[in-house]
Amino acid sequence: MLLYIDPGTGGMLFSIIFSLIGIVYYFFRTLIIKLKYGFGKKGDTISGEKDEIVIFTDHKRYWNIFEPIIAELEKREKRVKYLTMSEDDPVFNSDFKYMTGEFIGEGNKAFSKLNMLNAKIVLSTTPSLDVFQWKRSRDVDYYIHIPHAASDITLYRMFGIDYYDAILLSGEYQVDQVRELEEKRHLKAKDIEIVGIPYMDAMKKRLDNTNIEKNEEKIVLIAPSWGKSSLLNMYGDRLIDAVVDAGYKVVVRPHPQSYTAEKELIESLKNKYQDNPRVEWNRDNDNFDILSKSDVMISDFSGVLFDYTLVFDKPVIYADTSFDKSPYDAYWIDEEPWTFRILPQMGIQLKQDDIDNIGDIIKECVDNPLYSEGRQRAREESWEQIGKGAENTADFIIKKLEELDKDKAV
Repeated sequence: MLLYIDPGTGGMLFSIIFSLIGIVYYFFRTLIIKLKYGFGKKGDTISGEKDEIVIFTDHKRYWNIFEPIIAELEKREKRVKYLTMSEDDPVFNSDFKYMTGEFIGEGNKAFSKLNMLNAKIVLSTTPSLDVFQWKRSRDVDYYIHIPHAASDITLYRMFGIDYYDAILLSGEYQVDQVRELEEKRHLKAKDIEIVGIPYMDAMKKRLDNTNIEKNEEKIVLIAPSWGKSSLLNMYGDRLIDAVVDAGYKVVVRPHPQSYTAEKELIESLKNKYQDNPRVEWNRDNDNFDILSKSDVMISDFSGVLFDYTLVFDKPVIYADTSFDKSPYDAYWIDEEPWTFRILPQMGIQLKQDDIDNIGDIIKECVDNPLYSEGRQRAREESWEQIGKGAENTADFIIKKLEELDKDKAV
């Protein structure tokens, strides 16, 4: 009799195996670095003097997550070091007085610096701390995670948030998810604070101060996530063709990760439509313009759905992609992810058999007032503390700094 392992368990086992391989690999890598540069004393690291607040981002697209927080810390004259893996990060065009930006390289070069960082607090939206390349530095006192979407905190790849000290959230349902993961994995309870969503506050303020011109023709924005369960992988050119045939202009905005993880797919689609004036591709680092000028979004389980619906109050069509939870933290949660429970109230589900009727579906999604009510319900559940996100986040960081200093003084 052959031993059967279900896909979910198999996914967990592979994650654990690769995690162990990563731990062993980076243990010896760190050992080599220390042999090369010297072990030193506690507090002697590559980063030198201990920084109070460090922000780390693995890509320039997350500048909008941190800019309002930095602006709030700037008001309070708090010094921030901003470490980025993007050489052309917008941080280098900013003019904050108390912040310094630093390009730390890419891949292993960047992680080797992070792993020997010397700081009181590190704030990041990057998951998988202490799972693969990015290890907790012995000279960092406290790691804080802030999500980059208003959706489930469990839609990260497995073990994505396990080893942070604190999580800054925007909805009570997210708190329940974190606590359930901690209980099932026997993890130490993290500090959790519902602070709101700073970047969405900033986006809403920007929208209120912008005059959006009405389009002469309706624009459909196709904005998927990435991975085998994503929209482009499941529907591809069939969906794009159907929307164009229905008389709409199409803007395709793939997830940035698709350009590396799904390069062949993206290139084949771009080549097919390169001479079609009805299809455009968008890769702007700042997504405000395309979100504001489009009339309806077709997506899957991407967090951009909630930027679109909660900030811009626009309708969405979400694809039935038969989402596979096994690679994600959501696999460990008993309840269905909040994203998939709220989506039917916010928009219309698109199934394979419905693609040929996409024109009628778009019209129904735009015209039906019930979906506006659903968007409001989603807003209430996932976006608490509206307008106070940056202030609350800065309050939490400064309070934690004071606590750390007090503990060191004892």
